Amino acid sequence: MTKLCQVMVHFDTPPLPDTGQWLLLALNEKLPEAVVEILRAHIIGLHHFLMLFIMLAFSVLFDSVKAPGLGLGARYMFTMAIGRLLRAITFASTILPSARPWCASARFRVPGHPHPWAQKYYVPYASDANAIRQVIQQDIAYADTGKYLGDYRPDWGSMSFLIDFLRPTPSEGSSWYSLLKKAGGGCNDLLYSGHMLVAVLTAMAWTEAYGGFSSALIWLLVMHSAQREIRERHHYTVDCIVAIYVGILLWKMTGFIWSAKDGTRDSRLTKLGKIQGRLLQAAKDSDMDEVRELLKGVELDRQDSQKKGPSKVMWLFACGTIFFSLTIVVLAFTWTSDG
Repeated sequence: MTKLCQVMVHFDTPPLPDTGQWLLLALNEKLPEAVVEILRAHIIGLHHFLMLFIMLAFSVLFDSVKAPGLGLGARYMFTMAIGRLLRAITFASTILPSARPWCASARFRVPGHPHPWAQKYYVPYASDANAIRQVIQQDIAYADTGKYLGDYRPDWGSMSFLIDFLRPTPSEGSSWYSLLKKAGGGCNDLLYSGHMLVAVLTAMAWTEAYGGFSSALIWLLVMHSAQREIRERHHYTVDCIVAIYVGILLWKMTGFIWSAKDGTRDSRLTKLGKIQGRLLQAAKDSDMDEVRELLKGVELDRQDSQKKGPSKVMWLFACGTIFFSLTIVVLAFTWTSDG
């Protein structure tokens, strides 16, 4: 995506106006210096939130949270996967200029001219109001751009289709595999923030498991991370705000798959509710044999439900998901420079 946007998006296009950045700069002038230094400090980062999640997932082993702790971890990973998919669809839909215009030149070797798609569909209509009006009316790319400036095209065989996306230069285009291993995050603004999504999901999981003052502290750290993302211009304010409510909504939506409540306890209460009338009548009649029989029936139902357990299909699905996830992680760290 970064190389497709090319230099014109990152160098020639200024960052978008961001009222959140303006607010933080204004607060720097109003707040005491000590408070500003606390806001600027790198108190917590992405790896800290990930460590909190891992501690939370395995804390069931130490009776810190109710079982299933790994179920909470599975819900976290599943929710993260949905959030990452939605994020990729979102930032690939519209190219937003980077809040750090120097990013592309510092991180990537890119040709000095725009991508052919951008030369045809973007450059002629980027700044001319009349051209934009005409392309809206005609609904066709009418401008004559002449001969396109071509890119270096190495012989990559069946993988040559990657040339249009990776845009190699002569110094790095000998192997598509070596270039693909250097893949990293893009320089165009990525709506919404992936760092904030991780932080919010960690805070939601912690709140569900513990609650109380510790959860309030986690949310304060989330807010501190959000303002620092904006302050250091890793993201626009909208990226952080959208990540916060998307993370909260996704966590709430996946609650029906991995419930934190004890299903066995709920089923026993339901069964007791059904026999409540008969149980009270037997107690009034001092019929202890009937009371024992009714309670024995509830206990037998509980034992039957425990013996059944999860189906073989669910076990196979869980094992397959874990094996697939670990395989992808190992391959990512093996085949890429930084995972």
